[in-house]
Amino acid sequence: MVETQFITDREIYERVLQEQVPNAEDFVWIGTSDIKDLHVDWKGRMVPFLKVLSNLIKRQVSIRLIHAKEPGKPFRDDFDKHPNLITGMERLLCPRVHFKCVVVDGQFAYSGSANLTGAGMGAKSPKRRNFESGIVTTDPKLIEPIMEQFDAVWRGEFCPDCQRKDFCSDYKDILG
Repeated sequence: MVETQFITDREIYERVLQEQVPNAEDFVWIGTSDIKDLHVDWKGRMVPFLKVLSNLIKRQVSIRLIHAKEPGKPFRDDFDKHPNLITGMERLLCPRVHFKCVVVDGQFAYSGSANLTGAGMGAKSPKRRNFESGIVTTDPKLIEPIMEQFDAVWRGEFCPDCQRKDFCSDYKDILG
């Protein structure tokens, strides 16, 4: 059954990061402007979200991440604890990315305002989280354009004419 639903705040964390991402079978695409050391409930304890992604890679799930700026030290420290992320997660830094999306297996998508941070995704307490909103959908007519926007950035479609190359370390590899 095709479903599209408006969700907010804690629902984003529950529907996207707890229900969908850990159950991916083929791929997860994540687009975010900001990225921080986000922790999630995994098997009854709080762990870095990167551990969930590492577990997916062990199960042969493809992970793509596009983000606009380099993450801080806590994220990098957790990243280093999961060596399979280095070769198993494809990553692209694009300083123009401001969209926020998560696509799971091409069958589920989130698109909204939340960055991949604890405050953004609703993982923090009600007194510390951001006010965020978005949609989740299983409708192919909505998933397709979300994936196309992500893929256009991934393919470097906008790189040749981009005037932010001085802030982008990846564009030379994309245009290779």
